Amino acid sequence: MKKVKQIFWNNSEQRLRFLWRVIIFIFLFAMLTAGAQAALFVLAPDLSPGIDSGPDAQFLMGWALSEWLMLVALAATLLVVGRWVDRRPWWDYGFRLGPRWWKDFGFGLVLGALLMTGIFLVERALGWVTITGTMQGPGDMTFAQGVLWAALLFFAVGIFEETLSRGWLLHNLAEGLNFKFWNPAIALVLAWALTSALFGLAHAGNPNATIISTLNLILAGIFLGLGYVLTGDLAIPIGLHMTWNFFQGNVFGFPSGTSSNMVSFIAIEQRGPDAWTGGAFGPEAGLIGVIAVLAGMALTLAWVKWQYGRVQLQQTIPLAPNEDLPVRNIQ
Repeated sequence: MKKVKQIFWNNSEQRLRFLWRVIIFIFLFAMLTAGAQAALFVLAPDLSPGIDSGPDAQFLMGWALSEWLMLVALAATLLVVGRWVDRRPWWDYGFRLGPRWWKDFGFGLVLGALLMTGIFLVERALGWVTITGTMQGPGDMTFAQGVLWAALLFFAVGIFEETLSRGWLLHNLAEGLNFKFWNPAIALVLAWALTSALFGLAHAGNPNATIISTLNLILAGIFLGLGYVLTGDLAIPIGLHMTWNFFQGNVFGFPSGTSSNMVSFIAIEQRGPDAWTGGAFGPEAGLIGVIAVLAGMALTLAWVKWQYGRVQLQQTIPLAPNEDLPVRNIQ
């Protein structure tokens, strides 16, 4: 009986083992998400999302509402799982809110906007993009309404994807890989690499996706995770994710793995070599996107060095909540 119990229960951590915690999380999150989406279908069937289906304005609103519903479902799941399964407070998923968190968040917002602006200016200077219009709205929706819905969409996407990929999955996976026979830093790096691979593969089904776009998005996942593994918080990844997406499609009109930008400050026609521009998928599938990611990683390292005085992996991320060590090794 004791051996059977050990399959499910970790006595030293006084909680379920990693695999069972993941199964419970997936089940609860799936149930809450399905319920939320069913409610959306009943209350507003015309806005139930389907990729590239329906008028652009209707699709944009449905996509945004769906992302917010998934974000609410994720928050509810983490409150329950954190309290009774993971045995940790909700802020331990990367939300230790305070002046430093908000400063890092602002840096992430600026960084995403800066990198995408750089991509646009370089392609414009090389003659790879031609501006064909400005302030274009989706169908019967005004431009201002379209921008608002797009901002709401990518605000939710940034929080949702980073909380799920980094705040919950990377954190728990690092704990699960934190074996006694190696340093916690190894567990953290492995979890970082695995979650980055999953992030890239999760977007492999996007319209116009290729093997190159998937590999580039794995690199983007490493970039997004960098701020988390160096600070222990999601401020930089969330801010970066929000503005990278918004500026890519809704400011500069680049394709971003979908066939329609719906609303954009600038409408463009993109030419140039696909190997550099990413072709129909957009900059994320091109060499110019790779260069931007590498530049962003360098700027992130410089920011962390400036703000925290040193650059190092947060080796306490893989530690269980009840281990007798500081919560983080930076102050």
